[in-house]
Amino acid sequence: MDTQDTLEHRITELEIKSSYQEDLIDKLDQVIIRQQQQIDQLVEALVKLRDQRPESAPGTSNLRDELPPHY
Repeated sequence: MDTQDTLEHRITELEIKSSYQEDLIDKLDQVIIRQQQQIDQLVEALVKLRDQRPESAPGTSNLRDELPPHY
């Protein structure tokens, strides 16, 4: 193999690696987009749940503040 063939082979190999890397980056980008959409949906659901929960009245106690009967 002469120098010209060696250089062409190396360039070809680099182009192949670059192509695979571009494909992988595109796939990872799609995963990130899907995950962000899921996060947005979960945040929206959490906000809805917080809005649905009843507010405790000023005179009532919170169940977390009460001691269990065995104390």
